[in-house]
Order: sequence, then C-alpha cells, then structure tokens
Amino acid sequence: MNLFTLLDQAAARHGDRGAVYHGDQQVHTWAALRERALRLAGSLQKFGPGARIAVASENSPQIVELMFAIWAAECVFVPLNYKLHPREMGPILDDAGAAQVFASAKIGAALSGVTPAPVETIGAVEYQKRCTAEMAAVPRVTDPAELAWLFYTSGTTGRSKGAMLSHRNLLAMTVSHLADFDSPDENSSLIHGAPMSHGSGLYVPPYVLRGARQVVPASGAFDPDEFLDLCDLHPRCSAFLAPTMVSRLVQTDRDRPANLETIVYGGGPMYVDSLKKALAAFGPIFVQLYGQGEAPMTITGLRRADHVATQADGAGWAPDEVLGSVGYARSGVDVAVLGPGGMPAAVGEIGEIVCRGDVVMSGYWNNPAATLATLRDGWLHTGDLGSFDGNGLLTLRDRSKDVVISGGSNIYPREIEEVLLEHPGVVEAGVVGAPDEEWGEVVVAFIVGDATPEDLDKLLLQRIARFKRPKRYAFVDELPKNSYGKVLKRQLREQLS
Repeated sequence: MNLFTLLDQAAARHGDRGAVYHGDQQVHTWAALRERALRLAGSLQKFGPGARIAVASENSPQIVELMFAIWAAECVFVPLNYKLHPREMGPILDDAGAAQVFASAKIGAALSGVTPAPVETIGAVEYQKRCTAEMAAVPRVTDPAELAWLFYTSGTTGRSKGAMLSHRNLLAMTVSHLADFDSPDENSSLIHGAPMSHGSGLYVPPYVLRGARQVVPASGAFDPDEFLDLCDLHPRCSAFLAPTMVSRLVQTDRDRPANLETIVYGGGPMYVDSLKKALAAFGPIFVQLYGQGEAPMTITGLRRADHVATQADGAGWAPDEVLGSVGYARSGVDVAVLGPGGMPAAVGEIGEIVCRGDVVMSGYWNNPAATLATLRDGWLHTGDLGSFDGNGLLTLRDRSKDVVISGGSNIYPREIEEVLLEHPGVVEAGVVGAPDEEWGEVVVAFIVGDATPEDLDKLLLQRIARFKRPKRYAFVDELPKNSYGKVLKRQLREQLS
C-alpha cells in the first residue's frame, strides 16, 4: 500500500472539487492535483525506488503536490525545517544522501553551496517542465513497510537523526487521528499555519483521505490575523498549531470564526493558565497531542470533551490535573511507564515513557547505535519522564534530555554552547530553557566571561538559525558542577525560577 492511494481515492470521489488553495485562491482541483503529482512523479522515477527527495521551503501549495509525487515515484519525502541555517541543512542533506532538492527561491540560492545534490527552485522553468512530463503509473505494489518519510529530529548533542517512517507508520497515524481527534469530510479544510515540514505536513494524509481542502496561507507563514481571516473564508476549518501560536490567536482579542472547528495543539508545553485563556476565548475546540517524530503525532492525547468538566466536576473546564496532562493513550498505541530495572511503574510512580504500535518508526537512518538505544525490547523509549494516574491519564514530569522546546521547535543546548565557546570572551557557557507563557520555553545562556550580548548575538547569527539564539544572557562567576565537572543544568533552571 502506497500513501499516494489516499490522493487517488480522493480524486476519484471528489475530482472537480477544490483541493489546494493559496490563501483565498484555488490552485488545484482533486483531479488536477492527482495529474500534477503523477507528472512530477514521472520526472522523478529516474532516481529509482527509495531515492531520497528533499524539500526545503516555506509553506507553499507545491509541498502538497511534491509530497504525493515523491510517493507516487516510490521515493522518500525528506522535508527540511525552513527555519534552519543553510549550514545546518547541509549535513542533513548529506546524511540523507538526497538525490534531488526542491527549494524555494529564497532558500535555494543559499543551499547550492552547501550540498552536492542538485537544487531546483520550486515553480521555476525546470520545475514547470517536470509538470508536463509523462504521467507515472499509479503505484499498486508498494510494500507498506517501505520508507515514505525521513523525519529529521535530533538528540541532546544536536546531531540530526532521520526517523524512518514507512507508509504503514503514516497510515497508522492517519487512522488514529480520524479515530480520536477529528471528523473532516469533503466540506472541510486544513489550514497550514504551522510548518508543513513537521506537524502540519504530517496531517496532510488524513485530510486528503477525507477529501478536505488544503489551505496554505498566502504569506507562507503564521500570522494570527491571516489565519483567522482564512477560517472565515473556508469551510469547517481545522489546524495543527504550536502552543505559542494558540497564544498569539488569543492575543488578537478576536472572536472565534464560526468555521473554526478544531485546533490540535502540541509540540511543546502548553501551560494550564494559557490553555484556560484559549478555552475562554474560543471555546472547546481544542485537542492536545503528545508525540515525537519517532511516533509521529501519536502517543497520547486529550480530545475536545476531555477539556470540559464532567458532571461530577461541575460546570466549566476540566480540572487542572487533566488540562496539565498529556491525556490518554491513542488508538492503536500501547503506552507504558517503566520504573527502575525496566519494570512497569506503579500508579503515580515516575518513570520513562515508552510506547509501541504500528505508528512507531523502524529506526534511525544510517544510525544503528541510536536505533538500538531508542528501540529496545519492542518499545520506543521516548526519553521523557512521566506517570499515570488510576484512570490512565499520563502526565509529563520532566525531560531526561535537556532539549528546549520553544514555539514548537526543538533547540539543543549543546550546539549553542559549542558556538558560544568559540568566542574568546567566553570561558564557560551553560544553556537551558526558561518557562515562557508565549513561547512555552525560551533559551537562556549562562556565561562565565566578559563577552557582551551584542558580540554573542553576532557570532550566533553567523552560525545557527535565528530562532535558536538565546533570548537573554546571565553573566555569572561560575557554573554549578558535580564532582565529575559536569554542569548541573537543573540548578541553572532553579536559579531562573
């Protein structure tokens, strides 16, 4: 089974209906999207099955056609976070062994010097020639275990790792989403406010399966007013948004558009107070997910009804312990908490969260050591710590890693520290996340030395993406360390609080 089948079926059922929109403008009907994808696939088949095709672009309608074209050609979709610095994209492309890169004009110009792979501008003349190629045949014999998506994530070192997601993995994610969270149909819309290289793009398959239109903001990014305007223009709107995006919607002080039916939030911490403000502003339209790239969008979650008080709790929203949790195990996923020695933890006992099911990746691309460390005894070890209550409600207690999640993006302290330590005025550096109502967390760098914030900002902007830059610097005489000389990040976070 090949995920292109989802588009094939939607085109058969809804051929002349609008499928892809750029702002308020229709780009493709379902029939036209199918033909476009198959023609692009015809131009990609020369690379052979399993070839990795990378896409580096701000949100655009072409991402949808490329996604299904790559699958129709039985190749592998490798989306890159467009916020990354080109120097950070290069190692990912090298690791993936990308046969072809499709990039927006802005990103493509900077990419050509960092990868040996051919870089082609989306929508340019060569791209348009591909769209007139002979149509590929609809793939009918693809093994569902074949690789469909390389989802690049990272460990605490910041080294990119490609989670290998098969057609079966993404179909399991699709079915779970439709079973648990949303019920779109051909009169529905998916608004791509969040990056299509990550969560919003992963939600393309379930909505295509149901014939729901794909709506890409004309800006190619998230603007809260533009997002709400689009919800006024398109029917029965759903979206995946990071918590910081939800907070920005609330800050507009606008009423909820009548057509906005579902917001799935995840990718970072949503504080209870922030969630209550969102519920007060827009009503019970929210769904929470907890997932990882290794189990895309699908470990646990809170449905709409879970956000609302039960009869026993009285009127209003659910209790804080519910709103502050990450919900219940998703359909098709077995979730457990393991205590010392790998034994199941008791109710209320904190341990490592693990999960298993058809949604879980097969491993990391070209990284058997990381695969063995993460997939053990049939379980995906998430590296997160949590506990279950007696009703099966899971609450995250801490992270066993020091990753900072800001605005839904993972930021890895070590890569920032390594750049900071290149400055001659920095003796030591320790980077942690500080709670922030708008962003979930923000990066704070503790510095031993006499460098200025301006000098450090300048250095970082030359080396890494802007969104990873510390929001503030704390200059200290020394960093707290244990007897082995390891910096105690917990104590740094305690100093912030």
